[in-house]
Amino acid sequence: FQKHEFFVDMTCEGCSNAVTRVLHRLGGVQFDIDLPNKKVCIDSEHNVDTLLETLKKTGKCASYLGEKSAQ
Repeated sequence: FQKHEFFVDMTCEGCSNAVTRVLHRLGGVQFDIDLPNKKVCIDSEHNVDTLLETLKKTGKCASYLGEKSAQ
């Protein structure tokens, strides 16, 4: 799997819950949400476009930051 990092304009728990909800609905993803830094790191076989479209379903501004190298 490739780890991808996205910026999502989250301001509160409600925002991060919305992200969690849409990603669970998509399925096949593992992710970490970094609320203070407004980042979502996703581990998935889905392509970036699919993930970005999914994140945008929250109604938040979302953008792709790049691949995160596996530690």
